[in-house]
Amino acid sequence: MPLTLRRAEAGDAAQVRDLTRAAYAPWATMLGREPLPMRADYDRAVQEHRIDMAYDNDTLVGLIELVDEPEALLIENVAVRPDLQGGGIGTFLMRHAEAVARAIGTPVLRLYTNGAFAVNIVLYQRLGYAITREEQGPWGTVVHMRKPVPEQ
Repeated sequence: MPLTLRRAEAGDAAQVRDLTRAAYAPWATMLGREPLPMRADYDRAVQEHRIDMAYDNDTLVGLIELVDEPEALLIENVAVRPDLQGGGIGTFLMRHAEAVARAIGTPVLRLYTNGAFAVNIVLYQRLGYAITREEQGPWGTVVHMRKPVPEQ
């Protein structure tokens, strides 16, 4: 599926919120609470972070939220429409994050995820991310991961 990317603007916050809530809904059932991305302030995030939205023709199918930090590019959120999860859109978005990091000269990508999201951890490891630490937080185990930005 040929996807196109467009950077989110202020008027896209509701779409970003809706897609993220839908993508994380299955995790809410498993955890017994909403994961943090379901509760984020996307009006603010669209203003302060880079959110790139992936489209199949005119249909929003996924997004990635990136935060430029002094030492790394943080992948804050990856969300894919539930009926399309497992079809390569998440991998496409993660590869896009690598391209963004290269373009801005950031040598490292980092992310964190809930330890209960084992399938996501496996995906990130398959993409070259290594677990750097795990910590207990109020919402369970937080798994921190990093990856050097690959050359083309």
